[in-house]
Amino acid sequence: MVIRVVKMTFKSEHVKAFLEIFETHKNAIADQPGCTHLDLLHDINNPNVYLTYSIWKTETQLNAYRNSETFGIVWPATKALFAERPVAWSMEEVIKVK
Repeated sequence: MVIRVVKMTFKSEHVKAFLEIFETHKNAIADQPGCTHLDLLHDINNPNVYLTYSIWKTETQLNAYRNSETFGIVWPATKALFAERPVAWSMEEVIKVK
């Protein structure tokens, strides 16, 4: 299992456009082979910061999504709206508490 978190900071005037992109493509992303979970999170202290939190069965399946047609549509459109470079982490669970 791979947990993928991507932190994205948007220009304030582009937040609405990003939310529209995500809303349009969220099911196509969540339906990718190996994706078992997808959330969009919002920083409560910064209205321009959003994070995606996704869980993938394998890193191979995550990478397949990153090379997919869906990613090829979503990422360039999203990237054009950034105020800062995104930061991404691929992690694995060590200890599940609850």
